Amino acid sequence: MDFTYAYLIASILLLFVWLVLYWLKPQSRKKMLLISLLTMPLGLTEPLFVPSYWFPFTLFDLARQTRFDLESLLFSFAVGGITAILYESLWGKLRKPIGVHEMHQGKHRLHRLALLSPLISFGALYFFTPLNPIYTTILAMTIGAIATWLCRPDLARAMLTGSLLFLILYFVVFLIGFVWLFPGYVEAVWNLPAISGVLLAGVPIEELLFAASLGAMWSSVYEHFTWYKFS
Repeated sequence: MDFTYAYLIASILLLFVWLVLYWLKPQSRKKMLLISLLTMPLGLTEPLFVPSYWFPFTLFDLARQTRFDLESLLFSFAVGGITAILYESLWGKLRKPIGVHEMHQGKHRLHRLALLSPLISFGALYFFTPLNPIYTTILAMTIGAIATWLCRPDLARAMLTGSLLFLILYFVVFLIGFVWLFPGYVEAVWNLPAISGVLLAGVPIEELLFAASLGAMWSSVYEHFTWYKFS
């Protein structure tokens, strides 16, 4: 079977969800587009994962020749905007700014450190541990989510909801885009001996942990950065 377009199709499925949310939630469009554009460059980190985590077939065979690919940019764009508004899309929540007095309360003294914690954690884990990059990424985002929770406990419900919803969505998209449409793709592309090798309905458990941790952290990143809270 030709696997050339598998990653592209999975990314387009996520982009379709993005477009549906963008159409249904006009009040969230500015936030959604902003987070997507800021998340998109993370697709350029693909050389960290190729081939230690996976070795995907991509357009023009870019990943296998250069370790970069176009699909990762599209993927990152889509997941960024989706995770950013899942909570408010479900509950119809509105945002309002945090008052200046509240900004100076004790729990916000580590605001900047909490925002930087995923980057600091990723750097420390990547350079000083033998972990596969996917585990480094999962742990860094989990640490970032915990730091956000401690700094902004008012965002806890949004983080938990975002984590669960994106986990479910990602699982479905992965099943359709990789497992069902392209049987054998996971075994051909993922470096299963280098990770746990555990598959749930054909989906590597690392992918689900990635989705849960990304959903937890990214569902509150806009509010955390901009000093907003849900009303």
